Amino acid sequence: MAIGFLECAGYGALLYAMDKACKAAEIRILGIDTINPKDTSAFIPLTAQVKFEGTVSQVKVAAEVARDAALEINQEHEVLIAVIENPYEGTKKLAQISKINI
Repeated sequence: MAIGFLECAGYGALLYAMDKACKAAEIRILGIDTINPKDTSAFIPLTAQVKFEGTVSQVKVAAEVARDAALEINQEHEVLIAVIENPYEGTKKLAQISKINI
């Protein structure tokens, strides 16, 4: 079991990347969050994060595919990807906390 995280600029870019990832690997999306400031006085582009799970090998494939897809739309510094192999149960519970119900 593993949990993967993709964070990038733009909700549409995130959905595009995860569509590609879900078609390339057998994963389950745990949640999607947007990370944007409440203070709108400065222009800060919408950042979104998705959390997904599956076997270690499937999450690694999904993470690579999602990163490549996100880079079609974003610049290198706008895309973050991480994989946690064999997470503690508490980590999985935290990953399921999301702004968007799936």
